[in-house]
Amino acid sequence: MNKLIKNYWKPTSIKMRKIGDALLACSALFGGGGLIAFDQLKEIFSDCELKIIIGVSIIIGVIGKFLTNFFTESKTDKNV
Repeated sequence: MNKLIKNYWKPTSIKMRKIGDALLACSALFGGGGLIAFDQLKEIFSDCELKIIIGVSIIIGVIGKFLTNFFTESKTDKNV
């Protein structure tokens, strides 16, 4: 656990940064689109279901972006 906390402050690899940014962008678009089209979606889903769907999409994006900060660039020494 202590190593994970130390990794959080180290530079994130480009691949993981792209994954985290993509998760955050998709969830923001999905959640925002759900909020914009809330009235049309109420005909299909109940109010409670819509709030859960939109909330889960936003939470997945934020948590996904946060968790990718624990992945660091692997530094390999080529002289060894």
